[in-house]
Amino acid sequence: MNEATQSEPISLPSDAEMPETETSLRRFISDFSENRVAVCALIVFAVIVSIALMAPLIAPQNPYDLAVIDILDGRLPPGSESMTGMTFWLGTDDQGRDMLSAIFYGLRISLGVGALSGFIALCIGTCIGLAAAYFGGRTDTVIMRLVDLQLSFPAILIALMLLAILGRGVDKIIIALITVQWAYYARTVRGSALVERHKEYIEAAHGLALGKPRIVFRHLMPNVLPPLIVVGTVQVAHAILLEATLSFLGIGVPITKPSLGLLIFTGFEYMMSGKYWISFFPGVALLITIVSINLVGDQLRDVLNPRLRR
Repeated sequence: MNEATQSEPISLPSDAEMPETETSLRRFISDFSENRVAVCALIVFAVIVSIALMAPLIAPQNPYDLAVIDILDGRLPPGSESMTGMTFWLGTDDQGRDMLSAIFYGLRISLGVGALSGFIALCIGTCIGLAAAYFGGRTDTVIMRLVDLQLSFPAILIALMLLAILGRGVDKIIIALITVQWAYYARTVRGSALVERHKEYIEAAHGLALGKPRIVFRHLMPNVLPPLIVVGTVQVAHAILLEATLSFLGIGVPITKPSLGLLIFTGFEYMMSGKYWISFFPGVALLITIVSINLVGDQLRDVLNPRLRR
């Protein structure tokens, strides 16, 4: 048999021959999994998100359906049973609502408000930060002075002022959270974009006479995403905590759409009388959510910027 007709052995591609995207993804997963605490936090956060998404399916009751709530079941301790035989594993609140179900539904509001406000603020802050870094001059000066002015005030103060004007409501609190968050993204993007602005690939794009929008969004923006991902993760946790604070103060989401902060507020007046579970369990759920997000964000920071790794 001729050598030309002999079949050559098939060899699998090595890591060096794999596509760059696949290799980078494998390296990212490997670096992230080095921290077992962060991996556990990611799993916990995934479970929390799953619970929030499937709350109508897995909650023992709809805690805001008046047809299934009995005021006589109000403030029952954990493990109590109702007249219908239903077990309240985490007790009930003053209205007789199952606390476990209320927490499941409260997670939907808290995570939804935090994620949506964070995403919109990220988009707005990214565009403004890229414009400040790319155009420079007066544009950069005016934008950064506005950013400095906003960041000089506490976020909670700005949110309180806006909600005093806009009133209560999920949409109103989302607007308030967007307003207090966009400046963080703008400053982060602007700092990263200034570093990339004078690099060779940007100069080459100018030499090819590419349009400014294409240079900004096609070439400049992808290279400022790593620090933006870290800031976005931390800001989502900050938005959830800020929404809980505003709801605890009674100016956040309405009582018909409760969040974890509103659940804590509901049971706060009963703490001294021994009815701890009304505030305690929503507080634990809020604590676990914030801590898991922050741990994931810390590991993302270390993976995306190894120079910051402790």
